[in-house]
Amino acid sequence: MQATTCLELRIDGHAVNETAFLQLTESQNTLGTSLETNYDSKEETHIAWFALSDEFSLEEQRARLAAGSLLIGATPEQVKITLLGDDWETAWQKHWKAMPVGEALWVRPSFCDAPTDNRIDIVLDPGMAFGTGTHPTTYLCLEAIERYCLQTPPSSVLDMGSGSGLLAVAAGKLGATGIHAIDYDPISVEASLVNAGINHVELTSTLGDTPPAQIFELVIANILAGPLLGMSESLAKCVGKRLILSGLLESQVALNIRTYEAEGLCHAQTHIMGDWACVEFILP
Repeated sequence: MQATTCLELRIDGHAVNETAFLQLTESQNTLGTSLETNYDSKEETHIAWFALSDEFSLEEQRARLAAGSLLIGATPEQVKITLLGDDWETAWQKHWKAMPVGEALWVRPSFCDAPTDNRIDIVLDPGMAFGTGTHPTTYLCLEAIERYCLQTPPSSVLDMGSGSGLLAVAAGKLGATGIHAIDYDPISVEASLVNAGINHVELTSTLGDTPPAQIFELVIANILAGPLLGMSESLAKCVGKRLILSGLLESQVALNIRTYEAEGLCHAQTHIMGDWACVEFILP
C-alpha cells in the first residue's frame, strides 16, 4: 500500500448486499474493504479504498466507481466517493467508536474512553491489519469466544488468520492461556504482538498460512469460505474441544458444515448477523 492518496467509496449497507459490493470492489482493484457498523443505530456502511489510477483521470475513476455502485443497486444518494489525503491509512479512526460486545467485553481504540462499568476493556491499535470488532464476523466470533471462555477459560488457543490479534487478545483477557496467533501477513503478525502488549496478554504470533501440527483446546478461524474449505483437514486436526469458524456468508454455511463434519467434528451451533455467519463445532 504505497499510495499517499486514494479514493474512498462508501455505500449505505442496506442498499447493496455484501457479495455484490465485494465483486464491485475486486473488479476495481481495491486496496481494502470494511463494513462499518454504528452500534447505536445498527446501521451499516460498506467502505472500500482504491489507489489513484494511472490509466484513468480522477474524474473518470470517480465515474467508474459511481456507475458500478448504481449497477449493483445503490442510488446516487446512497453513494459517497471521497478523495483522501496522505493520512488515508488512518482515516478509519474518524468513524471507529468503542463498543460493548456480548455480556462482558468492551472493544475500543486507544483514543476512546474506557468502559464505565465492569466490562473487560480491550484496547486495539490495528494500524492497517484487519479486525476492529465492527464487522459482523468479528463481532460474532467475539461473542462465541466469550461464551466458551466464561464457562472455563481454555488452556490453549489457536487464532488462525489473526489479523489485528483482536480475537486472540479477547480470549486472553477472558482468562485463556497458551495462545498462538498465525497470519500470512507480516503486518498482522506485528499487530497481534503490539495489541497483546497493550492489553497485557501473553501470546505467540507467527507468520504462516497453514495450521500447525498441534492440538489446541479452542481453535478460531475468521477468514473466508474458500480458505476455510481448503484447510479443513489440517485445521480440524488442531481441534481439541471446540472450533469457531467465521468469515462465512450465510449461504456458505451448509457446505462448511458438511466439510468439517466429514473431518470428524460435530456441528454445535450457528449464529447469524446480517448476511454473515459464525459456525461452531465440537470434537466428539
